[in-house]
Amino acid sequence: MSAIGSMITKSDVVPLAPMRRPLADSRLTFVSTAGVQPIGTLPFDVVHPVGDYTFRRVPSSATPADLEIHQLKYPTDGAHRDLNVIFPIERLQELARENVVGGLTQDFFSFIGYNMDPDLLERTLAEDLARAVADEQADLALLAPA
Repeated sequence: MSAIGSMITKSDVVPLAPMRRPLADSRLTFVSTAGVQPIGTLPFDVVHPVGDYTFRRVPSSATPADLEIHQLKYPTDGAHRDLNVIFPIERLQELARENVVGGLTQDFFSFIGYNMDPDLLERTLAEDLARAVADEQADLALLAPA
């Protein structure tokens, strides 16, 4: 199975996991390909020809003023005006404050979606990120491409 124009093909499918508890009792984490990271952390490599296969932890308590974008494959003008367009941190904080979700994990996660080596993506970034997300002990993960 592969999308038209996609370099990644998969013959096996992993089904979505059913919710184990109500949304209002569930801790949520967020994973994005937006290339968002805390100011002052090691910038993503936006010049390497095959991409950057690392991720950054983004404290779920951060404000947009605490964060910056390192990205090369999409225009960031709108995101610089309102980071929530690509990384809805304030909206997720609101959902937690309003008890729509039971809470947020300590960290969210971001990486650059431009990666030209699907095997490297799966062997390094995907596995490292999956471990980090699991360590947060979230009940739900919201995944969003930028």
